[in-house]
Amino acid sequence: MKYKLLLTEQADLDLRGIYEYIAFTLLEPDIAAGQLMRIENAILSLDEMPQRFRLFEKEPWHSRGLCQMPVDHFIVFYIPNDKDKTVTVIRVMYGRRNIDEQLKKTNHDL
Repeated sequence: MKYKLLLTEQADLDLRGIYEYIAFTLLEPDIAAGQLMRIENAILSLDEMPQRFRLFEKEPWHSRGLCQMPVDHFIVFYIPNDKDKTVTVIRVMYGRRNIDEQLKKTNHDL
């Protein structure tokens, strides 16, 4: 059975920020479009077997079932819900950022 994919507002902002940084700061719009496409395709693949990626090790996220999927130099953070058959993408971040600090800014009610 396929899972329904949900994207939080923060994840949508993260994707826009990634595109804008690569396209407008680094002046590489073609690379930005390709990177965004790879991330989006990876997210779409979570509709099947979303538990195939490891859990984030720190609390409070670990006990909430937050998984992390690497995509090139980025990490997609998401929570699969087997009962509802949904996958909620929480954040998408550059892998060398301070992940703990960025997740602290994320809504803990998710």
